[in-house]
Amino acid sequence: MDTQTVTGRHLDVPGARIYYEVRGSGPLLLVIGQPMTSAYFAPLAELLAEDHTLVTYDPRGVGQSTVEDRSLDVTPELEADDLAAVIDAVGGGSADVFGSSGGAVAGLALVARHPGKVRTLIAHEPPVCDLLPDTAHIRAAVDGVEDAYRSHGPGAAFGKFVSIVMHQGTVTEDGVPPAAWPPPSAEQPESQGQPPQRSAKEQADDELFFLRMLKPFTRYEPDVDVLRSTRSTVVVAVGGASHGEMACRSAEALAVQLGARPVRFPGDHGGFMADPGGFAAAIRELTTG
Repeated sequence: MDTQTVTGRHLDVPGARIYYEVRGSGPLLLVIGQPMTSAYFAPLAELLAEDHTLVTYDPRGVGQSTVEDRSLDVTPELEADDLAAVIDAVGGGSADVFGSSGGAVAGLALVARHPGKVRTLIAHEPPVCDLLPDTAHIRAAVDGVEDAYRSHGPGAAFGKFVSIVMHQGTVTEDGVPPAAWPPPSAEQPESQGQPPQRSAKEQADDELFFLRMLKPFTRYEPDVDVLRSTRSTVVVAVGGASHGEMACRSAEALAVQLGARPVRFPGDHGGFMADPGGFAAAIRELTTG
């Protein structure tokens, strides 16, 4: 099968309509993020589709996926149920799953809720911050992201969010210092960090992320007992170039609770975009396919 051929499909699930893409043929492998959509994983997906039936998707409410009630939280449990429905829709029975960031959190929920659907889960830097000793301060910092969105819009919220993501080491009661991204705007401080020319749909996705996704995902606490006892294989991965950022520390804490060593992947938290070839090789080595 031509791996360049991408089949886009929609699937109706309770409260939402999920968009997903299928490439290639072979053992079923899902590559997922959150709130990242299929587009972010396209280079990695093309490589893995050479020997897999490769599925990417847009999480409910973002990208080409829709949600009926945008006032409701989008939780890891909801996304887990969506992913289980996608696996059923492609007739896979069970799948290997690579999840990065929030996608790794959704993958952990998928294993806990639908263990028969997952052969191997690679959880790449899941921000399961409630496993960390400084969780109270992280929660306060995340509250600040939502407050910034409500008061000043997505630009200010993006600035605070990136500052948390990039911060290395423990978060204290003083919070995190502002990251040097993007350059501040002296003329319009209320729009610091806002990407230019955001479409109405992109703005709606921003709102869903900051108000309905960010807290449920960073405050998800994996059921370690279930993850230990499941027949699914759970592999925790961290970036080889990550150095004490929140998601990396969370992943390391999860690995300790699971009694395992985290596997090092190329690059940092977004390494799948910078080095899709390295990620494809690492995923192949770890999965049954």
